[in-house]
Amino acid sequence: MANNVQLYFDKEDFVRDIVVQFPKSADYFRSRRIDFCCGGNRPLHEAAAERNMDVEELLVDLAQLVADHPDAEEGDSWAVAESADLIGHIVNKHHRYLREELPELKKSVMKVSRVHGESGPHLIEVEHLFGQLMSELLEHTGKEEAEVFPKMINWELGQEDEVLSKLRSSIEELEAEHDAAGDILKKLRELTGDFVPPAHACTTYRMTYARLEELEGMTFTHVHLENNILFPRYTKA
Repeated sequence: MANNVQLYFDKEDFVRDIVVQFPKSADYFRSRRIDFCCGGNRPLHEAAAERNMDVEELLVDLAQLVADHPDAEEGDSWAVAESADLIGHIVNKHHRYLREELPELKKSVMKVSRVHGESGPHLIEVEHLFGQLMSELLEHTGKEEAEVFPKMINWELGQEDEVLSKLRSSIEELEAEHDAAGDILKKLRELTGDFVPPAHACTTYRMTYARLEELEGMTFTHVHLENNILFPRYTKA
């Protein structure tokens, strides 16, 4: 092995579990285009094979990341936070981000499609997919805040079986919606060539691609917090 750093993870470890244990790894997986939220329920070696990557190289990189950041995210480890605090974080950071960012990003996506759509017809499809994604995400977050999150808090207080049964059914629906949003984001990445604008792109064009990529990253983190940390507290209770 080219590097003598101590390995902290194994190729059989699930991607999602690595991120839960060491949140800083989310940035690394994102940079390598490895899905750690919807697609994180699989061993690292399977994720590496899908991306034609050497799993041993990934393990060395992760070990080096741990060595370089021994206290990384120490104050931001949501795996051990109370559910109410985690829910508050999701609502105040991620839901708020979506409600503020999506309407503004929509304006940019529509402008780029209108101005450059004739020479770049893929931009028309980008506009269509973004509109679908925006509608689904806002409906999704509204459902969580109005129905699902309050039930979670109620179950924490009373631990009633009836509440838990309803929660599990709702969580299945939310996870399916996460998968659907992830599929749209993958299509957007493909259509935009990994969010890389053409050489002739204007400032608005480039800014729109950058904000779409930021939206992808924020959504992956958002889904990770729910699928891999919050939801299992109720589906495995």
